[in-house]
Amino acid sequence: MNRRSAVLFAGLGIAWGVPYLFIAIAVTELEPSVLVLARTALGALLLLPLALLRREVGPALRHWPALLVYTAAEVLVPWLLLARAERSLPSSTTALLIAAVPLVGLAVAALARRARLDDSPRRPLGGRGALGLAVGSLGVAALVGVSLTGADPVAVLEMAVVVVCYAIGAWVLGARLRDVPSAGVMAVSLAVSALVYLPVVLLGPGLPAQLPSGRVVLAVVVLGVVCTAGAFLLFGALVAAVGAVRTTTVVYVNPLVAVVAGALVLGERLTAWTAVGAVLVLAGSVLATAPPRRRAATDPALAAT
Repeated sequence: MNRRSAVLFAGLGIAWGVPYLFIAIAVTELEPSVLVLARTALGALLLLPLALLRREVGPALRHWPALLVYTAAEVLVPWLLLARAERSLPSSTTALLIAAVPLVGLAVAALARRARLDDSPRRPLGGRGALGLAVGSLGVAALVGVSLTGADPVAVLEMAVVVVCYAIGAWVLGARLRDVPSAGVMAVSLAVSALVYLPVVLLGPGLPAQLPSGRVVLAVVVLGVVCTAGAFLLFGALVAAVGAVRTTTVVYVNPLVAVVAGALVLGERLTAWTAVGAVLVLAGSVLATAPPRRRAATDPALAAT
């Protein structure tokens, strides 16, 4: 990974590590569907002008079948289930469960190639990358094994669906939308999601009768601006730089950010197993995102990653 990719990776790790904290705060006063509507609407309002200025909306709409699949897998389904799960699961636990996305992503990519749905150029992980996935998975196992004791099984099942959705979304972005400008994809995806959730909220729980507390308003603003609009731009840039599978390994950093944020702000529990798992997920992240040495030395495309 070159310096630019490393900065993108670190930025995305933080931007996607803190949402779990702010979602936990927001759902104390807002219904999950209301939170998703607010988050997608705010993100769309920020990204659409940029995408229109760059003339990236048209190219995104021309790939509408893949765009709709991406929107469903990356936003419509997982964001609602994630908010629902965080009403009973600690914010750090949800982040730890999301760390299974890279492994599921590999399975999704393999199934797509077998079904001849993926014609994108393959960028092999190599020995170090495979070792990184294994080490990171051990770290996740150490963390999750402690965190899920006595957890709500329905919430855990919701998080399993979230993991699969995120893996599919990353594959669609890398395999079907790889040549489409990322800002256009993200802006249209968020706008479509907001339009879908508007009637869901109006016909369901309805908008809040009064303005939520300042704490919740701040959480929604951070989710919309930093964790949605900003993070989606970072995500698209990182996929273009290092590939979809390597980009999903950013979820090995997210749990560390989420665990620290949950402990400092919400008083969530930190244990020795958390420290062990943290070291393993960091090591796994570094290894999994590193290109194979031999290929990196001879292949200019890989050497630039």
